Amino acid sequence: MFKGLPRLPKFAVPRRYDLELRPDLNACKFDGKLAVTLDVLQDTKYLVLNAADLVIANSSVCLRSTASSKVVNPSNVSVDAEDEILVLEFEETLPQEETILDIEFQGTLNDQMKGFYRSAYVINGEKRNMAVTQFEPADARRCFPCWDEPSYKATFKITVQAPVDRVVLSNMPAIEEKSDGHLRTVSFQESPIMSTYLVAIVVGELEFIEQTTTAGNKVRVYCEVGKTKQGMFALDVAVRTLPYYAEYFGTPYPLPKLDMVAIPDFSAGAMENYGLVTYRETALLYDEQHSAAANKQRVAIVVTHELAHQWFGNLVTMEWWTHLWLNEGFATWVSYLAADYLFPEWKIWTQFMDQTVDAFRLDGLVGSHPIEVEVGHAREIDEIFDAISYEKGASIIRMLESYIGASVFQKGLNAYVKRYAWKNARTEDLWAVLSEESEESVNELMDSWTKQKGYPVVFAKLKGDKLELEQSQYLSSGKLGHGHWVIPVTLCYGSYSARKNALLREKLGSVSLPGIADSQKDVGSQPSWIKINVGQTAFYRVQYDDELAKRLRSAIEAGFLDATDRFGILDDTYALCSACKQPLSALLSLMDVYRQELDYSVLSCLIDIAYKVSSVVSDAIPQSAADFKSFTINLLQFAAEKLGWDPIPGESHLNAMLRGQILEVLAQFGHEETKVEARRRFNSFLNDRSTTLLPADIRKAAYIAVMQNVTSSDKSGYESLLRIFRETDLSQEKVRILGSIALSPDSSVVREALDFSLSSEVRNQDALFVLRGISKEGRETAWLWLKEKWEFILKKLGTGSLITRFITSVASPFSSEKKADEIEEFFSTRMQPSIERTVNQTIEQVQIRAQWVKHMQQQDGLVELLRELAD
Repeated sequence: MFKGLPRLPKFAVPRRYDLELRPDLNACKFDGKLAVTLDVLQDTKYLVLNAADLVIANSSVCLRSTASSKVVNPSNVSVDAEDEILVLEFEETLPQEETILDIEFQGTLNDQMKGFYRSAYVINGEKRNMAVTQFEPADARRCFPCWDEPSYKATFKITVQAPVDRVVLSNMPAIEEKSDGHLRTVSFQESPIMSTYLVAIVVGELEFIEQTTTAGNKVRVYCEVGKTKQGMFALDVAVRTLPYYAEYFGTPYPLPKLDMVAIPDFSAGAMENYGLVTYRETALLYDEQHSAAANKQRVAIVVTHELAHQWFGNLVTMEWWTHLWLNEGFATWVSYLAADYLFPEWKIWTQFMDQTVDAFRLDGLVGSHPIEVEVGHAREIDEIFDAISYEKGASIIRMLESYIGASVFQKGLNAYVKRYAWKNARTEDLWAVLSEESEESVNELMDSWTKQKGYPVVFAKLKGDKLELEQSQYLSSGKLGHGHWVIPVTLCYGSYSARKNALLREKLGSVSLPGIADSQKDVGSQPSWIKINVGQTAFYRVQYDDELAKRLRSAIEAGFLDATDRFGILDDTYALCSACKQPLSALLSLMDVYRQELDYSVLSCLIDIAYKVSSVVSDAIPQSAADFKSFTINLLQFAAEKLGWDPIPGESHLNAMLRGQILEVLAQFGHEETKVEARRRFNSFLNDRSTTLLPADIRKAAYIAVMQNVTSSDKSGYESLLRIFRETDLSQEKVRILGSIALSPDSSVVREALDFSLSSEVRNQDALFVLRGISKEGRETAWLWLKEKWEFILKKLGTGSLITRFITSVASPFSSEKKADEIEEFFSTRMQPSIERTVNQTIEQVQIRAQWVKHMQQQDGLVELLRELAD
């Protein structure tokens, strides 16, 4: 009767959960007892709620009327494993009243990093388990029977029984503890109303450090014994961020405490559970000596992201997963706002371009999806935790804030948070509040960005004093798309002080630029450049005609453009080339004007493009692969010489990050001097881990250089890296090594590294780093390995984001139609809802690369041009 429903029937709503849990950390099982106070809303003989992987004690299930104390037992208790529902059938129609549902149950502390699961750690050489919850999106049902949908908000009164020597944490502070022999029972204060996916429990051997915010909120960082010093940076960020958000949202942090816990086994980056935020170790812990500047920045961004959720997501919650982007897009955008407030020297809004590029990359596919995506089943939810919900969501929020103005936008958010506090909201609710504050038709502008997939490219050409604009859908395949958007166009011409704004509502439009034609006639003067999408604040690409593109190249060379605009022009040109809309020569001649570039974000973009172009060039015109690498090495020489190998006292955070990135690409592209010096420094590090010759920021470059000399007949470098891996207890160091060990040119060594990624020495969530760093020579080996190990990998990782990333990392780098067909054929008999979207996107990416290979092979003079640039 209830099979296949996307949502639970609204027969009843829970008001309060009284939950007792007794985890057995050795047997990896738990017992539970639940009393749910609920309101029966309809005449019904059924109650339907969620349960999965639980053994329900049928005899324990009963309903108690709070008014009459009458007890009713169900006539039938059934669990539908596929739909993850528990159906209770009663002989008589239930009265519409408040009642209490009692259930006792048992479950397993699983190793899948979802539901109520176990995470392993070692103390004094002994392996032990901690018990941890991860309920988002729909896994609270694996811990206790519940109405496991965001709109069913309730209060939670939680009690946990655990060994007396373990720390027990939940969303709220403990109010009572009782010890009985080896066991201790901890009762927690009742929570405010919240969704089930935000409930959290952690049981383990942990230490903490704490500080108090200016508003009096106690903040703690918990981690494994001996690592508290590594939590100091995250604690400082949290203590400064909470008051900032309280002021920005106009609403104080609503809970009495905030705990942040580093979990050894953790699938996502972090999880915003109300008052008890859980993290991967790499996203919370920072070691002054052995963590890189990039690790520090990641900790800051992840902490500010999770804390933003305490308002956007936890206090105001999306009504259903269709509106997930309201949670994730906002938290992503606001995390950059907070990071910019805390660390203005990081130039974080220029770095935000990386988020937009990630979104562009996925949203240029036919297999993308709208920001507001229909979710038909809980199994489909995991796949929308992607660059559309996060990075595209954040990018269009930035576009809207830029359009209506920062102060109006903030006032609107204040009003929205106050109006929907402790409630659920939809996208249109936010637009309505922002429209009231701004007196703009926000939904008219934004619906075209949230309700359809994809994004536009605006073609620009100058005719006299008029700039003519034409919008069309950008598709990475170069095919014709049918999307249409309301586009906020900003432009400047000749200088940043000469600006124009317009809304492009139709396919065609124009902007008048009085006097621009006359300025071209002055003898000896430079023709005025025109830059569209100033500061890259809006979510579209721009294609300039040849004349305007030439003027922009001159403007970049002359130093007239800001870093965000230099970044945008470069990335848009790459995107147009890879979609076969422009020849590779257009991109190469643009890259050539970045020889004096020193900005971190712009060079980071240039390096990213160089890796991608190098891969396609080596497949399309293998005889030019070395020339393209030489060209890239030449481009980066100016920055490489400025930065050198050693940190400069007082240098910027950005230069510390840039040094590592430049040395990594020089090593990977075979720059001999870099490789020799990297190996010299690595040998010093092998002999003395505290040497100043190999600081954390350049370690990955050294590891890459070492692996390039590793073959099956000489594996000493590989074995040295594994030795460091086994000796360190710092997750960030382990991840650096895992990202390097498959970069050998010998495919048999790559195979060994892949097998190591699935060994008990590597945590499940970290195996992915090996797959993301596979040498070109190892690509086919990795694909054969994935096919051979597929059933084992699926069983080990389960469904969810880890398995989809495995698929993308191994299969998407190929560039032939034949390989696309092979990938399609392999997955055709192994398809399931949790991977279908990812598989289709991966096949499309391979087809797009195959098309670019063919297009490149047809371009005249490319081999000669690359030879010339290399020299």
